[in-house]
Amino acid sequence: MSRLSHFTLPDGHVQIAFSGGRTSAFMLHQILEANSGLPEDRCEVTFQNTGREMPQTLDFVAEVGRRWGVMIVWLEYRAAKPLFEVVGYQGASRNGEPFDALIIKKQSLPNLHKKWCSAELKTKTAKRYLVRSRGWRKWTSAIGFRADEGHRAPYPDNRATPWLPLRAANISRADVSAFWRAQPFDLALPVVKGRTVGGNCDGCFLKSEAFLSAFSRDMPLRHAWWEGHEFARGHQFSDRYSRRELRQFMELQGDWALSTEGALCQSNDGECMA
Repeated sequence: MSRLSHFTLPDGHVQIAFSGGRTSAFMLHQILEANSGLPEDRCEVTFQNTGREMPQTLDFVAEVGRRWGVMIVWLEYRAAKPLFEVVGYQGASRNGEPFDALIIKKQSLPNLHKKWCSAELKTKTAKRYLVRSRGWRKWTSAIGFRADEGHRAPYPDNRATPWLPLRAANISRADVSAFWRAQPFDLALPVVKGRTVGGNCDGCFLKSEAFLSAFSRDMPLRHAWWEGHEFARGHQFSDRYSRRELRQFMELQGDWALSTEGALCQSNDGECMA
């Protein structure tokens, strides 16, 4: 059995979840190749923008759609019913507005133990669109988890059956990297130690202390959004540190903190734990 056969569409309605990163874009490409395109009557490619994606991510999503001739539905969370809006590239939020609205509605901040931001801004936003705008009752959701991400699991859902074609095809990070090296375009965000710097939500609390400290130094305006919400709510995105503390630490210590073992947690697989 060829690897491409794992990307043959299952029966019924199919959502292809495009996060805006290289891996999920690769998954989309393979599905397009395996099926000679997508049947529009039963397939939807969705991208849920939180407003905290890097501008390079938004450009990449738009370019994927143009170059591969695929319709991508751009969605954003809204606090008022129907709790989503179809926006497109030009209308996409770029200053965290959907995330702002969710935080105001919740009157709280998400953290490692309460990760409701991804569920509301991404998973449920797509679900509401598919149910209310497309009238779908049940569907299969293609999710871009690779074979070397065995620790990751989809959120349980009473409507969507997860489909993990990358895992079934034994696709690794090396396969995805090789694919993009051969393409005439790419996501314009750097890769360090195999991971995209700034991918997904720019200052996500699941990123390491080392990354978020460098983020506060290198992108102070984007960092200020996260620090501002902590100040306004009187809560933190992490039990270990505030964004103000990370910024001040970097102002005092500079690059020394990033190059000295033990100064900051360097973990790449989620928030560092004591």
